[in-house]
Amino acid sequence: MKKDNDVSELEKLNAHIIVEIIEYMPNAVVSKTIIKKTTGNITVSSLDAGEELAEKLLPFDTYIQIIDGSAELQINEKKYRLKLGEGIIIPAHTKHKFNATVQFKMIATIIKSGYED
Repeated sequence: MKKDNDVSELEKLNAHIIVEIIEYMPNAVVSKTIIKKTTGNITVSSLDAGEELAEKLLPFDTYIQIIDGSAELQINEKKYRLKLGEGIIIPAHTKHKFNATVQFKMIATIIKSGYED
């Protein structure tokens, strides 16, 4: 089960404990928008154990940081295990998918500018 993203941004000028702005839901992937702009966006997501995010190919660089638990990430055919506090840049035009062998939360930052060159 996947819950739709909340398209409203977090309140500006208000401190947040980022790991606490989203909860785990049984058998679900939950996402919340932190910032959404034409030049990119930042989203926080939680995946319950056993869930996955289907393979994607984005035209932009994406930075992933694990803020709770650990994640299994496959980029092209290579698997990565990201632990709490670790991050990785997924290059533009690269196939990737997530598999939650244990529950985890992550921040995804997509930068859409700089591709005009």
